[in-house]
Amino acid sequence: MSTVKKVLVTATNYSRLCAAAKRLLEEHGVEVIENKLGRPHTFEELKDLVTDIDGVVAGVDTWDEAVFRLAPKLKAIARFGVGIDNVDLAKAQEYGIKVSNVPGINANAVAELTVGLILSVARNIPSLHQSARRGYWDRYVGMELRGKTVGLLGFGNIARMVAKKLSGFEVRIIAYDIEPNATLAKELGVELVSSNEEVLAQSDVVSMHLPSNKLTYHMMSDEQFALMKRTAYFVNTARGALVDEAALHRALQGGVIAGAAIDVYEHEPVAADNPLFQNDNLVSTPHTAAETYETYHLVGLATAQAILDVFAGKDPENLLRV
Repeated sequence: MSTVKKVLVTATNYSRLCAAAKRLLEEHGVEVIENKLGRPHTFEELKDLVTDIDGVVAGVDTWDEAVFRLAPKLKAIARFGVGIDNVDLAKAQEYGIKVSNVPGINANAVAELTVGLILSVARNIPSLHQSARRGYWDRYVGMELRGKTVGLLGFGNIARMVAKKLSGFEVRIIAYDIEPNATLAKELGVELVSSNEEVLAQSDVVSMHLPSNKLTYHMMSDEQFALMKRTAYFVNTARGALVDEAALHRALQGGVIAGAAIDVYEHEPVAADNPLFQNDNLVSTPHTAAETYETYHLVGLATAQAILDVFAGKDPENLLRV
């Protein structure tokens, strides 16, 4: 029987963007099996791949008991990112699989795209880009950020980086978090408020930075959007499950809010016929906030090392437990 460890990588563009990580695994005798689809795997695609693998560098595919039953050798899942809502931690523990993630490494990349989306939706940049390319000369009267209030739902690593980057725009920044860091808030000039509702009601831009879990599922509903100013913009680079997409669609169509910019969706890859795409006041990107050369390199190395640590009988850094 072969003693070569096999690692399936479902994150995309691994050879091109994570060459150092792939080399690290191969130098330790690991056979790397790459995602050649350019998108997340479905269960039907995974079930034929997992029967003989020892570790996974996981993208946003679903890793649950249905998959674990088919993967008797699987001992390590290193999440290529922070969010682990696509991994059933409890079942992973039952099956003896160690799960880890890489908090903080992609924070700067996500924060930069968040700021880019804020500017894009406030000034309608994507539509004006398409207009100019078609030879039209459309006008759009947008909103300046100076003097406005930006509200952060959540105040973790990414939200704090967003606050730092926005400080030069002469904005007031408010935030709500169930475990607020008052010291960092003061350093960044961020005003901590007492509730999500306060953020929604006061902000000209609301930016979502919360984890996806049972408590936050569909926290942005019709009632929550109704609390926002009709001139306000909503931005989500966190997780799609935080938002009831049907409610967001109604808010955009009905003028409840001025617009939205989102990088994440309830179901990914997002379908072309998603009703959200009927709205001209929506800016959308395909869950790409963390995708920079710098992030791929660093996350690649961190996840490869996590896999190797498990193979060596050690707990990986950022081991996750229920």
